[in-house]
Amino acid sequence: MAVELSVDEMYRKMKAMLSGIVPDFELRYKAELACEINRLKKERNAVILGHNYMEPALYHSVPDFTGDSLELSRRAAKADADIIVFCGVKFMAETAKILNPTKTVLLPSEKAGCSLAASITAGDVRELKRRFPGVPVVTYVNTYADVKAESDVCCTSSNAAAVVESLGTDTVIFLPDEYLARNLARETGKHIIFPTLSEPAAQETGGGLDFQMVGWRGRCEVHEKFTVGDIRRVREQFPDVVILAHPECSPEVVEAADFSGSTSAMIRYVEKTTVPRYLLLTECAMGDNIAAANPDKDMLRLCMVRCPHMNQITLEDTLASLQRTQYVIEVPEEIRVRALRAVERMIAIG
Repeated sequence: MAVELSVDEMYRKMKAMLSGIVPDFELRYKAELACEINRLKKERNAVILGHNYMEPALYHSVPDFTGDSLELSRRAAKADADIIVFCGVKFMAETAKILNPTKTVLLPSEKAGCSLAASITAGDVRELKRRFPGVPVVTYVNTYADVKAESDVCCTSSNAAAVVESLGTDTVIFLPDEYLARNLARETGKHIIFPTLSEPAAQETGGGLDFQMVGWRGRCEVHEKFTVGDIRRVREQFPDVVILAHPECSPEVVEAADFSGSTSAMIRYVEKTTVPRYLLLTECAMGDNIAAANPDKDMLRLCMVRCPHMNQITLEDTLASLQRTQYVIEVPEEIRVRALRAVERMIAIG
């Protein structure tokens, strides 16, 4: 658990890390919020999980654990607190509830959804399973609980290849991120198709097509905005830059980058290497968080967008969530039990 600091101590800690990122007057105000959150957290036996995309003042002050989806899933599975406050988006909080049915799981904002999770429904998965009988379904963890419940196993961007390999099958259904699927297909040498559910099933099952992956055309509204043109223009000005791209970016962007990996893999890369400067093609709050944690590293900014859903999570709403026990995440038990199998398989693969 985080050490409980006074307001002055919290302010000095935040200023030491964030003075070049967050204005001083804002740091003073947010230090007060952070201290009250930490006080309530202790009083209510709560644990706060913070995704790497949280804004810097929150990320560096109140979470007991930070990380990507896989790391936070592991932390959620081991949580011994009465309350889990998930500073992330709804599908992440649902995953925590799937793993902790007897605990109260709170999401600070009821508006923290996900464009990628919203791109597919449980009905879509059932239809794909009908059209490709016997083909195992791998579902990205960035999906809602009812979709996970229709899946054989979940994965994250960091373990997608290992999950697919663990199945030992010639063909898999991989949902719902189009770009992650295309990048994975290229990495594993698989031929991928993207069927349209309105087409006759014979086009896939009896039409003689050669494929090893069945994908879906879901996309992250943040990562799809990065382009090869962005990379080219940055390299023209900073030819010595090392560019890191999240695998939810397009295959063309990933190919043009120097490294591709999950948010945690990006953090490790920056921590363990020394180059003139770095550029991260991912949610831009994470670039600020890495810059704050690594003041000796030169981080370029290319922040065309912030995730509008992650941006819903604020210190104010996190405090209100603990004060009022809002917003409580519920997952129907029949869905939770089925989704649990897929999530636990993901965690076991690691």
